Amino acid sequence: MMNLDLTGKHAMVCGSTRGIGWASAQQLVDMGAYVTLVARDESLLQQRVEELGGGDHSYICVDFSEPESVGQRVHNWAADRPVHILINNTGGPPGGSAHEAEIEEYVEAFKRHLLCNQLLVKATVRGMREAGYGRIINIISTSVREPIPGLGVSNTIRGAVAAWAKTLSNELGPDAITVNNVLPGFTSTDRLEQIIDNKAKNADRDTVIEQMKGQVPLRRFADPSELASVIAFLASPAAGYVNGVSLAVDGGRTKSI
Repeated sequence: MMNLDLTGKHAMVCGSTRGIGWASAQQLVDMGAYVTLVARDESLLQQRVEELGGGDHSYICVDFSEPESVGQRVHNWAADRPVHILINNTGGPPGGSAHEAEIEEYVEAFKRHLLCNQLLVKATVRGMREAGYGRIINIISTSVREPIPGLGVSNTIRGAVAAWAKTLSNELGPDAITVNNVLPGFTSTDRLEQIIDNKAKNADRDTVIEQMKGQVPLRRFADPSELASVIAFLASPAAGYVNGVSLAVDGGRTKSI
């Protein structure tokens, strides 16, 4: 029987007040985990913890533009509450071409994504080792397989995170810690709305939406809960032999194998 039981496991979910992060937190709770939500909007974090029922669920309010603060806060937190499941999830960089982007845009994206991810791993991996159970799941993008036009900085940074994660999977595997990436396709989130708005500057918005859906064999956008189900599976004991993969959850839109 498939073991999806996360009773007693502590999951830390970043970007967890909206979209895929919030859907993932709810799914993990349904499977028995207790969660620490991580985001920068404290009032919304408080509301989300209440929606989860309070109890052992909690939150950390941090801004991913300040990696050192993120690392220190999570290190202190994990010292008292060891983390077994880490979901790295951060809003993507603004759109635009790669060659026109300013250096500061690349630096900021690198800080928010790769550096914060690294500091979160350093803060939590000890507890995973001691428990003999660890899951690190990074929410990235299908752009690590096929760069997305108009997302130059994002394409670059996401690729770096994917390579970092693959390296970690080799290093941490002997400690029963798996490291995997989930690559969302067009998912109904605030991020997708931003992309649609950018595309619709010189076109009819409904037309843009239909064209985007037309790129997906399933002819629709994903609901965040559909991504959350895959993330929760990777976090479960049932996925104990899945390690070092980048899994596209995109309705078949990615053309590469």
